[in-house]
Amino acid sequence: MSHHLDSPIARQDIRLDITDLYCFRGQSGTVFVINVCHSIAGDVPVPGYHPEGMYEFKIDLNHDAIEELTYRIVFDERDLQGKQRFVVRRIAGADATDPHAQGTVLAEGTTDEPLTAPAGIRVWAGKAGDPFWIEPDVLHAVGHVFQDGTPMDLGNWKPEQARNLFAGHTVYSIVLEVPDADLLAEAGDNRQVGVWAVATLATDAGGWRSINRVGLPMIHPLFTQYNEELGDRLNAGRPADDFDTYGPTIIHSVAGALRANGTAEDPEGYATLVAHRFLPNVLPYTIGTKAVFGMAGWNGRSLTDNAPDVMFSIAANTPIALNIGKESVTAKPSATFPYVPIV
Repeated sequence: MSHHLDSPIARQDIRLDITDLYCFRGQSGTVFVINVCHSIAGDVPVPGYHPEGMYEFKIDLNHDAIEELTYRIVFDERDLQGKQRFVVRRIAGADATDPHAQGTVLAEGTTDEPLTAPAGIRVWAGKAGDPFWIEPDVLHAVGHVFQDGTPMDLGNWKPEQARNLFAGHTVYSIVLEVPDADLLAEAGDNRQVGVWAVATLATDAGGWRSINRVGLPMIHPLFTQYNEELGDRLNAGRPADDFDTYGPTIIHSVAGALRANGTAEDPEGYATLVAHRFLPNVLPYTIGTKAVFGMAGWNGRSLTDNAPDVMFSIAANTPIALNIGKESVTAKPSATFPYVPIV
């Protein structure tokens, strides 16, 4: 799983459980996508988006892993037809870090209805097919390698048995396409940004509690499958503090896996490089370019990038393949807005 049901706090209400974050070049600008409320959790009494939550795309414009720009989406309760009204706000500058800042309203719309706002942004929210794929036997074997520091053990499993655990499953997507000029207005000449997403829940005390924080894919499957306390902690905090907070844990985990599998002459040295590459947990992207999340580099993430093979192989310093790919996805993404596979 990329971020599906990744921690106890995320499973308490899967409407706030971000399964994946994507960032790529669209038809008219830069596209940000998050998926929530995965059908693999079973029947949900009230599916969709949490009316007491906030869904935010965070954008770092100066490489300090602190957001200078936030796009915030909030939803009303479901009506009798299952629709939810939403509001999109833009919060810039120092206020971008403030969950109470009001910012500027860019758009107001309703789920399942594509919206183009006067500001030039496009928004769509609704039920969609999950474009992500994962092979459960490989997933769990990798989890044990990094949790237990043991050799990779797939038992009697064979590549020809590979299957996509998420085939046929659905999510609720939030798709936001932003004109490049809107992003560059705060960035100046810098086109290289860092992106992450946060889902938060209002508290009785008037604050906001972080339920899910997503930057790079596959961080949780690598390090938290069998360490749920770490999963909860990774979903809190801010990217700027990630290395100081989680660096030693990731170095220890990766070095143990490398020693057990004999894939590095200097396990601690390589593990330190991995920790610096994974943290802060932010997805890099150059505005106006084609997204690719691959072995050679990371530049956003398209809906068809093979994130599991990339992240597993980098962390293990040896090829690890799911033996399935984008062909295993039941509902295919589209080249046109809203890009996600509507079902």
